[in-house]
Amino acid sequence: MGSPAWQRSEGKNKSGGLNEKGRKSYEAENPGSDLKAPVKSGDNPRRASFLARMGNMPGPERDSNGKPTRLLLSLQAWGASSKADARAKAKAISARLKKKKRKNPSKIAKSMT
Repeated sequence: MGSPAWQRSEGKNKSGGLNEKGRKSYEAENPGSDLKAPVKSGDNPRRASFLARMGNMPGPERDSNGKPTRLLLSLQAWGASSKADARAKAKAISARLKKKKRKNPSKIAKSMT
């Protein structure tokens, strides 16, 4: 048996991240995991967390030929155009979520469950 789909091109989305087959393959190999599709817009806490984490990843956004790396493709799949843009969007989303939480704490808590 070869490597799982999430490690091969058939499990990767050409525009960044994993496709459904790749996510299912990863979940089968790692019981208890629950990968979800990218959140491309909006004030979702998952999106803020992903953008903050990936915006601080080491490595280039483009390879030596000028082609986008998997890192940049993943950021674009989540609605950011660069690592700097990802960090800025993560900060803005977090600030808006904190402001909403202070304004109406019971509503936010219910929507996150």
